[in-house]
Amino acid sequence: MAIRKIVKLGDDALRKVCKPQEKFNLRLWTLLKDMADTMYQAGGVGLAAPQVGILRRVVVIDCSEEQNHIIELINPEIIWRSEETQCGREGCLSLPGRAGIVTRPRKVRVKAQDRNGKWFELEGEDLLARAICHELDHLDGVLYIDEMERELTPEEIEADNRRAEQESEQ
Repeated sequence: MAIRKIVKLGDDALRKVCKPQEKFNLRLWTLLKDMADTMYQAGGVGLAAPQVGILRRVVVIDCSEEQNHIIELINPEIIWRSEETQCGREGCLSLPGRAGIVTRPRKVRVKAQDRNGKWFELEGEDLLARAICHELDHLDGVLYIDEMERELTPEEIEADNRRAEQESEQ
């Protein structure tokens, strides 16, 4: 399919509340495929429709190592959050080169529709829970920088990237 342009901080689309997706058709399926391709090409684990300039409640996520476990969430809503939290680094494809420390629930349960409009529930924990919260925030015009405890310095980001590379090589 097509790689779409990821909008950056300052674009109005990132601060708007998205409308529900009402039609489950070829146009939606093309958007989902394009969003997945765009996310993979950019090296992300999630992408929300407003990040490609589409103000609809559509999200794709893939936290797997092999990039082959795409989760499509249409009209998603978090219906449960654990009281236990996780605190860690978060970045965003719409804010390249930046990262911050954000506290999120350790586990969440989301209710959403699939590409055919069928409702389902999904429970995520750790990175998946973080990605779900992050991407669903996008649907309401909220960015991680609105929630972060502090922004990481470029030196902290570089050190964290080196540490992650070393861990993946082992």
